[in-house]
Amino acid sequence: MKLLFWIPCLVCGLLFFFVIYALTQGLTGLAGRAGQGAASAAALLCGIGVLGLYSLWNRVWDGLADLRKENDIPMERCLPETGKGFLTGIIYFALVAGVIALAGCYRIKEVNFDFMAQLRFLTLFFLVAVLEEVIFRGILFRMIDERFNTVAAFVVSALVFGAAHLANPGATWWAGLAIAIEAGIMLSAAYKYSGTLWMPIGIHWAWNYTQGNILGFAVSGGNARESLFIPEISGPEIITGGPFGAEASIVAVVIGSLLSALLIIAWLRRSR
Repeated sequence: MKLLFWIPCLVCGLLFFFVIYALTQGLTGLAGRAGQGAASAAALLCGIGVLGLYSLWNRVWDGLADLRKENDIPMERCLPETGKGFLTGIIYFALVAGVIALAGCYRIKEVNFDFMAQLRFLTLFFLVAVLEEVIFRGILFRMIDERFNTVAAFVVSALVFGAAHLANPGATWWAGLAIAIEAGIMLSAAYKYSGTLWMPIGIHWAWNYTQGNILGFAVSGGNARESLFIPEISGPEIITGGPFGAEASIVAVVIGSLLSALLIIAWLRRSR
């Protein structure tokens, strides 16, 4: 495919889903005024709608590019692959919190359970995971992988994903780099390993929800709200992640890098 045709297609795809991102955030915010149940329902429906739009985009793009690629959101693999990813995300952040706790920088002070609040954030983070995985893996990573090569797709999508978080509260160059290394590469590796978007969606979903609404860390600079565990977090920012949250911790970078390596090795073995 000619580069002069490929570039506008990439830009249009990214812009379209960034607009959808903004619209769905507005819709869930409006629904939230009617109560937490309405916000949960709106987030879930918006997430399903985004997946439908992505499926349509794939058919249009594959037709324009004359590709015959396998569907990367096959419904028969939705539950097993999303569940595998969700479990991976929980284990990942449980390990991060455990190491930070062993370093004496994280301690649970109290427990606070609010079912409706937990349901609201569980569904909101589902929507965020769907949108960001569609944008950064389904479009950006996939199109670079098809047009150039997988190494370029890993590098570019990871760096763009990290840079996209630099506008968040508390973000620093280190926080953006940490996100690129621990998340950008891991989620792309999960995409290549599983061959579907479901696994990275599951990891991303559990990652945000577990760190924010279970463990009480800030999520990419956003204040932790309605978390199950109310923690006391103190110590060097290189360990705790500071105001950006544990994603900017060296602990998260090291553990995320190890998981990325395991996924890449598993993908290479499977591809052979």
